[in-house]
Amino acid sequence: MPESPETHVIDYRAAEQLLEARDPRGAVKLLDSVIASHPENTAARLLRARAFFAAAQLRPAELEFELVLEREPDNAFAHFALARTFERSGRPDQAKRHFRLAAALDPKPEYLKAARFEDRAGQGDEEQD
Repeated sequence: MPESPETHVIDYRAAEQLLEARDPRGAVKLLDSVIASHPENTAARLLRARAFFAAAQLRPAELEFELVLEREPDNAFAHFALARTFERSGRPDQAKRHFRLAAALDPKPEYLKAARFEDRAGQGDEEQD
């Protein structure tokens, strides 16, 4: 059966459901064909990045999140998710930068908490002691 735009929409929606059902590898498989046919589709790439992250495939997740951010540098969620990826990869400095960018772009409580802006405020006090 030839692939069509409708097939790709169905695959994308099915991948969302698989990710929600905790089958990230199945989601990645479905999204591979969608992205092969529509490499410019940022939503599919973001979903695949989330699936890679959920499958603990951190390097592919990082690459996908970075690609999304090249196209949408103001995507707070992508910054936040990339930060979580760096955090899981043991790269806290890179994580902090993206947590703070996410919080600056969208001051959601979870983004602000992860950004730990209060750490910076306390640094000046410690130096004066």
